[in-house]
Amino acid sequence: MSILASTKSLWHRSMKHSSNGSVSESTETNSGQITLAVVGCGQRGQSYSRYALQEPGKCKVVTIAEPRPKTRARFTEAYSIDRTLVFETWQDLVAASAETLNTVGKRLADAVIVAVQDHMHVEVTLAFAAQGYHILCEKPMATSLDDCIRMEEAIRKANIIFGMGHVMRYSPYSQEIGEIIRSRSLGELVNIVQLEPVGYYHFAHSFVRGNWGNEGRSSFSLLTKCCHDIDIICHWLGPSTPSKVSSFGSLHHFKKSGKPAEAGNATRCLDCPIEQECPYSAKKIYLDPLAHGNTGWPIATIVDGLPDIENVNEALRNGPYGQCVYETDNDVCDHQVVNLEFSNGSTASFTMAAFTTLICSRQVRLHFTHGEIVGDMSKFTVSDFRKNSSRTHLPRNEGGGHGGGDLGLIRAFIEAVRTGRQDILGTDVSEVLRSHLTVFAAEESRLKGTVVDCVAYEKEARQRVAGDEGKEISAEAST
Repeated sequence: MSILASTKSLWHRSMKHSSNGSVSESTETNSGQITLAVVGCGQRGQSYSRYALQEPGKCKVVTIAEPRPKTRARFTEAYSIDRTLVFETWQDLVAASAETLNTVGKRLADAVIVAVQDHMHVEVTLAFAAQGYHILCEKPMATSLDDCIRMEEAIRKANIIFGMGHVMRYSPYSQEIGEIIRSRSLGELVNIVQLEPVGYYHFAHSFVRGNWGNEGRSSFSLLTKCCHDIDIICHWLGPSTPSKVSSFGSLHHFKKSGKPAEAGNATRCLDCPIEQECPYSAKKIYLDPLAHGNTGWPIATIVDGLPDIENVNEALRNGPYGQCVYETDNDVCDHQVVNLEFSNGSTASFTMAAFTTLICSRQVRLHFTHGEIVGDMSKFTVSDFRKNSSRTHLPRNEGGGHGGGDLGLIRAFIEAVRTGRQDILGTDVSEVLRSHLTVFAAEESRLKGTVVDCVAYEKEARQRVAGDEGKEISAEAST
């Protein structure tokens, strides 16, 4: 059966006649249930999609695109997706949607979750925005500033709901802190100090051996790991905006010069004579936890299909996750600091470090004119100078990733789509772009050793993109 025939057949099966004989979408008559397309069924795609299983009356995954056959099959079964709407590539899904739009005037779903590799975000988002889908895009927005600007333009032109995977905004912890900031009960927020302790084996997994270890295949680590740290800082200090930024950092340890001499010529952990002494041993990170029954992160991410002993051993023997951390082609910073000045004179500093026991449990200090907040993503203590008092808050944790932030984001996105209200997400594409601009400006500072004027940096970038688009239009006209 052709893509067109199969999608038309499924579409008509999902339609039903109303009492006056007209045809309406079943999703529009099922208590506002929002239908979802998931592009990329890996860890992040699964994290957001899980909400459809928890709240089936609110949303349903109806179509997917995923290149890995075992992952695709497991996802299809878990979400009971009609196999005529299961695609190997996002291009196939877009093509099927285009045919359905041309023939019956309807999209395959209400919204798309974009959870593919970072460098693919821009092309996938532009394609689905052009068809009018509401979009939830995993962070970062894109891997180049110019592409981020193009995404903003496309989303505004399409007039769609847009959510960004800045999940830190949506945890009960962050939202409670935000309420205190907005209440001004501690006076004016003057300074923020935040630390992102990535975790020594998390960094080795994701940013040395993994998908984000090489800038050419992904992007720099401040963007891929910490763009939502910069975003939450900008959010808390808003409506003031970043005016100046400086940054310093490097790849300090995970390179050939850091390799112990005793490791000799070994390039894989399973062949290394000092594997037991190495904190970054792949055996310690993957095989040992698996032997104790852990089949979740990070073990599940290195195989297609079930993470059993046989599959994991195969991955460590032949794949990137079994490589010596000192013998890979990684080139991203393993430590970095960012200093920010805002338009109202407030300041912030941010540190990312690979070498920590804590894993992503951000440590933060917020300094106000009349008080202070000190937090660690699970609890925070509020000190009021005027009352000479301190109180510790324990926000609820609804489960899931990022202290409930994953759940908070997808819940807000579904409600925003259902009601047509972008404001439910607490941000829009232009604010998302602004925090990304700050991240790119910080990296510009690190590379050039200068303080970057954020306003001038944005102006220059927008002019560059406008100029490129003008050239493209001229070239098209000339042909």
